[in-house]
Amino acid sequence: MYLIMIRKYFYMSLVCTLFFGCSTVGEDAQSIVDKSIKTHGGDLYENSIVEFDFRGRHYVVERNNGAFKYHRMFVDSLSSYHDILTNNGLQRLLNNKEVNLTEEWKRRYSNSINSVVYFALLPFGLNDESVNKNLIGDEEIKGKRYYKIKVTFNQEGGGEDFEDVFVYWINKNDYRMDYFAYYFVSDGGGIRFRESVNSREKSGLIFSDYINYKGPDGFNDVAGLAELFKSNELEKLSEIRLENLEVKQSNVLR
Repeated sequence: MYLIMIRKYFYMSLVCTLFFGCSTVGEDAQSIVDKSIKTHGGDLYENSIVEFDFRGRHYVVERNNGAFKYHRMFVDSLSSYHDILTNNGLQRLLNNKEVNLTEEWKRRYSNSINSVVYFALLPFGLNDESVNKNLIGDEEIKGKRYYKIKVTFNQEGGGEDFEDVFVYWINKNDYRMDYFAYYFVSDGGGIRFRESVNSREKSGLIFSDYINYKGPDGFNDVAGLAELFKSNELEKLSEIRLENLEVKQSNVLR
């Protein structure tokens, strides 16, 4: 009788996993994030060249097993600008000539570039050493079930925005990251919710655009933003779009 019950449970679990995408026993924040990163491209993130246009500026993201080189290029009516951010710091070229920058401006430009790259490559950055991840529950959105992963940052290695708080909604069936929300302290602070749209695969990596929503003034429950989204209580602020997106695999930084 005991053997029959074990077999019955095994077959029920198998059917659940194959046909309904049920979560596995022992799932935790780290394993969920690992599976999500693998779903979105895995090791390809560390050996790729990603190019895209974002809000009138051209970005080139090069990575090679921990070494990185991020380019940001744009022009105005008089000049052309080329910012280059590497593991060793930031360099700005103005009309192809290097500009001497104060440490404050280097910090500002570096933070701006890092922010764009971080959001473009999500969920890749969720395994950085400064990241703390916790599984805080699950939730249904538009008929799909999602894990809710809360992310905070250590002060050491977490950058100037280490006080920010994020929540990621990761699909329990295919481990895609379809929504995320965050509370930020800089520039007066605020709270945002982003919905993934136009998800597409490029050379093995999955990218998304986003609809960006604002939470109500005074509302600071990041994990609760999905409920407001479902009841149409969020204000649409903008659309986050990566245009002219191209991906190449490479082992050499240019």
